[in-house]
Amino acid sequence: MRFRNQVQRSASPPINLTPMLNVMMGILAFFVMITMLLTEERGVSVILPPAADTPPPTSPEEPPEPLLVTLNAQGQLLIEDEPVSATQWQSPVQTYLRANPQGFVVLQADRRLPYEQVVQTLADMKQVGGDRISLAIDAPTP
Repeated sequence: MRFRNQVQRSASPPINLTPMLNVMMGILAFFVMITMLLTEERGVSVILPPAADTPPPTSPEEPPEPLLVTLNAQGQLLIEDEPVSATQWQSPVQTYLRANPQGFVVLQADRRLPYEQVVQTLADMKQVGGDRISLAIDAPTP
């Protein structure tokens, strides 16, 4: 008599493939490494000219100094330490960015200012200068 909740057992035990795959990957990695070590690089023999015959490489241009825009604790904008009004700052920034295609503008904001004012000034500057506007921070010294 057989009970209903008895489980029938299969004739063959289950096969665990994980150890076999680990061994196969190890063997494959071994053969790849041995093949790479035993093969020679073949190429055409070429006699290269000496370096003295070539002109010296030109030095890459150094990027220009960034334009420093300061937002002091009173909320006043200064461009290169010259005070400007809230409506006058756009012209010098645009002139600098046109004259220096590799240049960028750095906003130095006083830490006592409300964060909202700093973010608004930065957003206004990004509308004029795009991705060439950065916010200066003090890096902690170790």
